[in-house]
Amino acid sequence: MRNIRLTTEADEAGGTRALLDVGAGNTLLQMQIIINSILHNIRAPSGASGPVNKLSMTWLTNETGSESWWRTLQQQGLPLIEPAGRGECGVTFFWRDPQGSEATSSTRRVWINITGVTDHHQRAAPRSLSRIPGTDVWFWRTQLPASWRGSYCLMPDSDPADFEGEPDMTTLRAWWREKFPTAQADALNPQRGWAGGRGMHVSPLHLPDAPDQRVWQAVDSGRAPALPLQHHIWHSARLGNRRSVWIYATGDAQPTERPLALLLDGQFWANSMPIAWPLQQLTDAGELPPAVYVMIDIIDREHRSRELPCNPDFWLALQEELLPQLQGWAPHRVSAAETLVSGQSFGGLSSVYAVLNWPHHFGGAISLSGSFWWPERGQPNGRLIQQLQQGEYRLAPSRIYLEAGRREQLIFKANQQLQQDLSAAGHQVVFHPVDGGHDALCWRGGLLNGLKAMWQHLL
Repeated sequence: MRNIRLTTEADEAGGTRALLDVGAGNTLLQMQIIINSILHNIRAPSGASGPVNKLSMTWLTNETGSESWWRTLQQQGLPLIEPAGRGECGVTFFWRDPQGSEATSSTRRVWINITGVTDHHQRAAPRSLSRIPGTDVWFWRTQLPASWRGSYCLMPDSDPADFEGEPDMTTLRAWWREKFPTAQADALNPQRGWAGGRGMHVSPLHLPDAPDQRVWQAVDSGRAPALPLQHHIWHSARLGNRRSVWIYATGDAQPTERPLALLLDGQFWANSMPIAWPLQQLTDAGELPPAVYVMIDIIDREHRSRELPCNPDFWLALQEELLPQLQGWAPHRVSAAETLVSGQSFGGLSSVYAVLNWPHHFGGAISLSGSFWWPERGQPNGRLIQQLQQGEYRLAPSRIYLEAGRREQLIFKANQQLQQDLSAAGHQVVFHPVDGGHDALCWRGGLLNGLKAMWQHLL
């Protein structure tokens, strides 16, 4: 049985026209399916690299939606990734409706939230997958740089209404917040998903030329060994609360010579994106020194928003209460020069704030997508940047590793400015841009790269 093949090409007016290659054995209904798919998929989202200029849909046959068809599709690996030329890839996402076709299912939309591409940071209408009529098959297609990496989730919706009104950021954020409770990871994606910062379950997508993350392969496939973490409770008198602290040490031959790394959002690195096995692999390979890693819980989002953005009480409590206990839990070298703090988003802001204010305790910071716009959302130059520009924070030179995604425009711009201001103030700064968004898949690579860069002299 012949497939239907669809491609597009530019017309004389600069628009797009569809070219259909319909085998003689195909039906008028299938032709209508293709035409409908054009209406939903012919334009790329604002975060994509450009228009979807070629749609190869060889998977669309008279068997589409059958059990054998689904098995064959999953054997190819989902989402489907294919070269699109000029350093880009076409990506096709699928969702299988558990209620069957439109005749039996209440699902009328399946919104797709791709970090940095179709998410709430984009000034564009939300995107939904399209259903193949008469089947349980939903699909959506986009085109991205082959170096892209990021997470995504799907949101089935019984409401047939599309997003209404102008796509201003306030309205879009409110619309997405209403949909977040329906978010689910991609059940067809064989790689391990996780719960994101808002509690949404997401799935990973790595395009062929994305930066190397081979040390994460065992974690992604569920084959990583379960390495034991120490677990302690930090009771803070200054903060008036208690929280979990996890510790992992990658070697014990000379325990008092081990450098120390404090990882904010510790619950994420201990559980959601378990980092112990990647750290151990890099240590065994001689790319990181044996070290002590301390993962500090945030308690909850409310505490995180209050304690991490430039809060002196949090860092004084850590110095007065937590650091003295750490030496008993996991001996390490007590040296500011070999003590790093790391965090993402508010945690990135907090890490840089710590090394600038207490260089006698913390000699280096790793900031991943640091929120240097704080405290006024929408303004690229936040308080810390303004203080640097006014001549503050010249106490002692610190070493700082910054990473931000090109698809998180405000944060990227703020990090570029911060790099300039830190360098002008005499600090040693490395800024590493990545092709991604405000995304844990980028942060996990950035954290390891930052550790290697900051501790290279210890090898």
